[in-house]
Amino acid sequence: PKLCHIINITHNNPLIHFLQLLTIFLQEVSNILWAYIHKSNQRNSKVLDFHHPHQLKAGLEGLNMELPDQPETLEQILVDCRDTLKYGVRTGHPRFFNQLSSGLDVVGLAGEWLTSTANSNMFTYEVSPVFVLMEEVLLKKMQNIVGWLEDEGDGIFCPGGTISNLYSILLARYHFYPEVKTRGMGALPQLALFTSEHSHYSLKKSAAVLGLGTDNMVMVKCDERGKMISAELEAAIVSTKKKGLVPIYVNATAGTTVYGAFDPLNDIADICHRHSLWMHVDAAWGGGLLISDRHRMKLQGIERAWSVTWNPHKMMGVPLQCSAILVKKRGLLKECNELGAEYLFQKDKHYDVSYDTGDKSIQCGRHVDAFKFWLMWKAKGSEGFEAQINKCLENAEYLYDQLQRRTDFKLVFDSKPEHCTVCFWYTPPSLRCLPAGPEKEAKLHQLAPWIKARMMEKGSAMVGYQPLGGKVNFFRCVLSNPATQQEDIDFLLDQIVQLGQYL
Repeated sequence: PKLCHIINITHNNPLIHFLQLLTIFLQEVSNILWAYIHKSNQRNSKVLDFHHPHQLKAGLEGLNMELPDQPETLEQILVDCRDTLKYGVRTGHPRFFNQLSSGLDVVGLAGEWLTSTANSNMFTYEVSPVFVLMEEVLLKKMQNIVGWLEDEGDGIFCPGGTISNLYSILLARYHFYPEVKTRGMGALPQLALFTSEHSHYSLKKSAAVLGLGTDNMVMVKCDERGKMISAELEAAIVSTKKKGLVPIYVNATAGTTVYGAFDPLNDIADICHRHSLWMHVDAAWGGGLLISDRHRMKLQGIERAWSVTWNPHKMMGVPLQCSAILVKKRGLLKECNELGAEYLFQKDKHYDVSYDTGDKSIQCGRHVDAFKFWLMWKAKGSEGFEAQINKCLENAEYLYDQLQRRTDFKLVFDSKPEHCTVCFWYTPPSLRCLPAGPEKEAKLHQLAPWIKARMMEKGSAMVGYQPLGGKVNFFRCVLSNPATQQEDIDFLLDQIVQLGQYL
């Protein structure tokens, strides 16, 4: 039956009418979602149906973004649902290589639906008893995988890796200067923090947000592979002390955003120990490799960190958002953030109030990000996650091997990828005979944006590009979707050649 049939029927009982209407509406929404999921896994379907912003704003086939004064029909609401998905990007498509978070896990999706249906808030046990306990189970499991002892460790799920990294600096500052909570930054000396020049921009952003200043986030030099040079870190710490600043914090990256590089964690831990600095590891991208016996050695030394960022919505394929900040010192999160609002965190409740997690957070309302992750772990087991992660890294190695064999492509760096990111240039026939120099570099710089634009207009695939340092625009292919097969990688290279060979 159609919605219009239900609406037009006269019912003596309005409640029955409402329940029938609701049932049909949700069934129709479910049909739209399942059709979208089915299409996202078909290689002959488009990754996106691209339109420019002015085209979408003008309205396409019933897609009207303006908000009405009067309610619209449920049929129109279904049209809006359908069109929203139609003109969006299918990040679960096997040929979406654009971002670190991709794939479409059906169990994770079911977890997201259940979470939204429950509509719970994670600030107290009384409101979210099951979800709070599930979060605790997940955090303990992740702390154990990092390598911390059973009596160590705390953590919380956050709205993304940027906020998780912000927590790490917030905690480091409070650990060394707890008076900052009440007296503010004016009571503190000028602090210095350190991270690599290849680290995520959220570190500088956090320094700005917390009033520490971006100039006091010292960017440490990296080698050609994108790894922090430990000797440069030591020199930067010594130099900063001579300038009268007080170093407190070092961020090491496990899986850089662009090159997928892993900083030398043990060397950095040694330096932090010598200088009594807080060591944080941003493993938002690379943390998933800890699940793999084959690849976890790339994060050797992470157990020595004082805090860790880990985003299961990246390598583990959990639907956005799902990010955790893990903290080695138990109780520090609460000490740093607790304000004890009496309308939420009463001490005389009839249950163990240590399970009221809201005072560990800088938020009040907090979304349930743990359940979909917990449900996926139940469905896959650790072995399933390991196989999924290994598959993604095998795909990266396959792309690397293909690029090495071809003369029309060039790798940005020659070494084998450590992670699921592969960076390369395509050189069309017209540029191969040009001598190296500014003219060739300028033309090569324009190539990747042009090819990507044509690719998006066709809807055939999506892949990122960017410049870095003195390097002109190169393709940055991310292989974090376990649905991607070798044929999809071959297709991407063929598309690049097809679109760019006559330029």
